[in-house]
Amino acid sequence: MHLVIAVGVTLALAACAGKTPSTATSDSTAAIVRTGKVQRRAVPLTLDAVGVFEPVRSAAVRSQVTGTLLRVAFQEGQDVRPGDLLFEIDPRPFQNAIAVAEADREKIAVQLENARLQVARYAELNRTNMVSQEQYHTIQATERALAAQLLVSESAVASAQLQLEYCSIRAPFAGRTGTLGAHEGDLVRASDANIALVTINQLSPIYVTFGVPQQQISTLSRYRTAGAISVVAAPPGADSAPERGELTFLDNMVDATTGTLKVKATFPNAAHHLWPGQFVPVHVTLASPDVLVVATTAVQDDQDGQHVFVVNADRKTEFRHVTIERVSDTDSVVAGGLAEGEIVVVDGQLRLVPGELVEARDAAAADAPPRPKRQRKAT
Repeated sequence: MHLVIAVGVTLALAACAGKTPSTATSDSTAAIVRTGKVQRRAVPLTLDAVGVFEPVRSAAVRSQVTGTLLRVAFQEGQDVRPGDLLFEIDPRPFQNAIAVAEADREKIAVQLENARLQVARYAELNRTNMVSQEQYHTIQATERALAAQLLVSESAVASAQLQLEYCSIRAPFAGRTGTLGAHEGDLVRASDANIALVTINQLSPIYVTFGVPQQQISTLSRYRTAGAISVVAAPPGADSAPERGELTFLDNMVDATTGTLKVKATFPNAAHHLWPGQFVPVHVTLASPDVLVVATTAVQDDQDGQHVFVVNADRKTEFRHVTIERVSDTDSVVAGGLAEGEIVVVDGQLRLVPGELVEARDAAAADAPPRPKRQRKAT
């Protein structure tokens, strides 16, 4: 009895020992990694920069005449429309100047009328040789001189009227007023070229100005020729939604000190969320081509460039060099080295070598090739 049991145990141990080591330990030797699939989809080609908002038009309003400021017709920070009255200067000195100029004009007009009558009378006498040629020419010269003086007097009247119009200072365009530089009762002078009564900035539309590296100029010009280029600006503040505009200006010269080209984008700014002088991140979308992409975490650097580990149908890794064109958020655009649908390792590459067996243990494992079924051996 004891001899039979011993023989049975010995045969069982021998059967177990006959199993191949690779089958018993295949799962325990596979490296655990995360994988992802090489996909083709639209990835925007973008440029990022920091820009500053500038008004499309800005006017420093100054007085063109000297006089006492009688009235300020707006409040600081008020929106104004073209032609709105801003300031009123005491008009009485200029009204008097108009009256004087008009009186001089009437005086010269009367003199000219009399001179023309004399020329008509002396013309008849000249034909009958009743007056000398010298006297007749003198009368003609007097008539021409008075005609010229009448033109000067009319110009003086027009100038006086223009000075009177300058007493009412109006908004040149729609915009928002800034800080007042003068108040009611102040004496404003036309000679104060450095002192503005107020500055008006146009807020809608508005520019954002930023620099583009000179290496990107040819790309930017090519896509601008192809069509409109969208620009997104995210103004500071958590409650502010990104504003969308369009690239409208490229400067004609690269700044030699910074190596950048000055460009401008125009934003409608209907709600006046954007303000002149405000710095803002700018996102320029040149195009959205369909390209091959792979997770950026899958790409590793080496002495020869960049590489990834590709998982083949046998769940073994393949070391492969790749060419990355650009990086967009968490994706890298592949220019060469990979094909659509291939599986790559996105996490766990540091402990891999070419030809190593791998196993995905997370949600990305669904992208990996199916594991070969294990064969049960009969005992």
